[in-house]
Parts: sequence; C-alpha cells; structure tokens
Amino acid sequence: MITAPQLRAARSLLGIDQRRLAELSGLSVPTIQRMEASGSIIRGNVDSLMKLIAALEVAGIELIGEGTVSQGGGRGVRLKAGFDPAKASEGKAEPGGSLS
Repeated sequence: MITAPQLRAARSLLGIDQRRLAELSGLSVPTIQRMEASGSIIRGNVDSLMKLIAALEVAGIELIGEGTVSQGGGRGVRLKAGFDPAKASEGKAEPGGSLS
C-alpha cells in the first residue's frame, strides 16, 4: 500500500515532477495526478499501483508501511542508502535499481 502523501513525499525527495514520474512508471500524467489527489491510501488498478511502486523503488525510494520499524515511526519514505537523488532527474530508470 502507498498513500498519496507518501507519493508526493517520494517525488519531492527525488526532485522530480509528475511528468517525470509518469515516464519512469509508464503511467499517464493524469493517472499520477489522480493518485496524488487521493485522500489517503491510493486506490486504483493493481497493475498501475505495481508499476508506480516499482518505479519508485528503482529510483531509490524505500516505502515505509504502517507498523514497519523506522527511526521516526509511522508512515513515510526514505532514500535507500548510497543513492544519489540527482540521478533520478537525469536518466531513465533501469531494472536492478540503477538509472541511466
């Protein structure tokens, strides 16, 4: 599961706009806009949600679910160790967690 605030925070951490996230995930900009406008937990097509989550993970985002141990507690996002967020806006995400 991913919430709209998590999605907005993830995009902010990566320094990318909705258009770039749409490109990375293979989704349309209106789909990303709808997801971010959701009240809380994003509801939608399972395939679209999986594409979104996969794109965020490849880009360096680690989603923190409710009840998952984290230093601050609660829901949130964090960058994976050793990831350079500047790379997210430079290239296209590739399988295996790297950006070209």
